[in-house]
Amino acid sequence: MSIKRSAAIVGVGDVELENGKVAGGKSVLQIQAIAAKRALDDAGLTKDDVDGMFVAGLWGLPGVGSFPSVVMSEYLGINPKFTDSTQIGGSAFEAHVGHAAAAIKAGLCEVALILYGSTQRSEKSRSLAGRPPTLTAQYETPFGLPSPAGSYAMAANRHMHEYGTTAEDLAEIAVATRKWAQLNPNAMMKDSLTINDVLNSPMICDPLHLLDCCLVTDGAGALVIVSPDRVKDCRKKPVWVLGQGESHSHWSIQAMPDLTVTSAAISGKTAFEMAGVTHDEIDFVQIYDSFTITVLLTLESLGFCKRGEGGDFVKNQRTAPGGDFPMNTNGGGLSYAHPGMYGIFLLIEAVRQLRNECGERQVQDAKIGLVNGTGGTLSSTSVVILGRD
Repeated sequence: MSIKRSAAIVGVGDVELENGKVAGGKSVLQIQAIAAKRALDDAGLTKDDVDGMFVAGLWGLPGVGSFPSVVMSEYLGINPKFTDSTQIGGSAFEAHVGHAAAAIKAGLCEVALILYGSTQRSEKSRSLAGRPPTLTAQYETPFGLPSPAGSYAMAANRHMHEYGTTAEDLAEIAVATRKWAQLNPNAMMKDSLTINDVLNSPMICDPLHLLDCCLVTDGAGALVIVSPDRVKDCRKKPVWVLGQGESHSHWSIQAMPDLTVTSAAISGKTAFEMAGVTHDEIDFVQIYDSFTITVLLTLESLGFCKRGEGGDFVKNQRTAPGGDFPMNTNGGGLSYAHPGMYGIFLLIEAVRQLRNECGERQVQDAKIGLVNGTGGTLSSTSVVILGRD
């Protein structure tokens, strides 16, 4: 079933951060409620219009992780006709866009709310060190593999071994992303950054330096997706869902079929075929950047360049402001924010770009954008292609 133009994103919302933290000690429930209200206001709708709830997690609320859509619906006073708590890590929100569009096309709901929030920086609660080990992680954690940095470092080392990729190639991504962050008033990191700065930052897990790694912040975001019939009721022009795909290939890194290829090769192909567009028609990309190597592998797996050519593809600040391949235009997880799972913020930025709302960092005449979410240790991916009228 194709979901092309069967649903549109009409509202987005997020919360402000101060040095990576939410102000006033707000809870993870409160910040999601704020993001939801802002997204609904953006759309010109109210919570009473919502009949579909999509919530991936409640970081900071132990014990309710298995019931996020139930908890948030009660907190917001929403009784949905359709609910989805798919949790595949940072790509869950891109998957939710496809699931919401499919549910809308099937007549199961008309107005879907996608939500996420985390207060991990405020609560110092992030703990993903692989303990206790699950399934095949039992063959990694007891032997000291740091998670997730160690797993991504293995992928980076393999790519370097096979294709001659260098630490300088990875640093190009961090520097370009920082330049976008400098144009975003809400980005956490705005200091100037050079390739040497990245290479001279502390080594976290060879070959990944500190500045190859994403931030650890709080954050909350929300999306409102509606049926074509409801678009006319909304305040903003619609951003249409043109295509979506999802896939996953493994849980622990030692089970990854090929350390240099992610499942974006599958999810991306599905999304491109559904949208009926080519790579050359994409005006910007928002690529999950948990680490610089994540971006490099994803660009190759999506087919923007051939395997092993990612380093050359990003050279000379090609993805920075002024380059011919705009990428991660809000500063990404490397310099803007990264609250545990970052995928919803990729979508929010893509919508704002397509609505020409990004000020200094606006990609001129952007009509079609691609969003890629990645979850786990390069485990899951989901790709969404969005377009405006």
